[in-house]
Amino acid sequence: MKPYSEFKQFLLRGNVVEIAVAIVIGAAFGALATALVEDLVTPLITAIGGQPDFSALDFTINDSTFRYGHFINKSLAFIVIAAVMFFLVIVPMNALMSRSTKEPPADPTRRKCPKCLSEIPAEATRCALCTADILPTLSNSTLPPVGSRSGDPEA
Repeated sequence: MKPYSEFKQFLLRGNVVEIAVAIVIGAAFGALATALVEDLVTPLITAIGGQPDFSALDFTINDSTFRYGHFINKSLAFIVIAAVMFFLVIVPMNALMSRSTKEPPADPTRRKCPKCLSEIPAEATRCALCTADILPTLSNSTLPPVGSRSGDPEA
């Protein structure tokens, strides 16, 4: 009884079911793309080039038949599947991912040295790397209170 329950647990795991669904959907999508190529793209190319069906194109050498028309049909199917996957799956997913991933906010305790562009503490007045004198940043704690004047002795 134990091997049966282990096999059942294996089959019902999420990954196996998801892969099975993906394979079935992929096969259906492949059939849809093949129909698109055979029923729409090939007749469109036929209207331009004049050949009604690429699968009928072949040549024979020493009793061996090379069906290059069939290869052309399969190549077109591959290109259509790749284009549809790219434009209908990859491009929208990349746009969605770029919207959802945002640049982390800048660290308010760090800033760049204006001389050498190294990272220094926000309150630093001298760069540790290039030893340049740096003007301190104005933070809320260093600003005078609202309404006071800097040169007023009564303030």
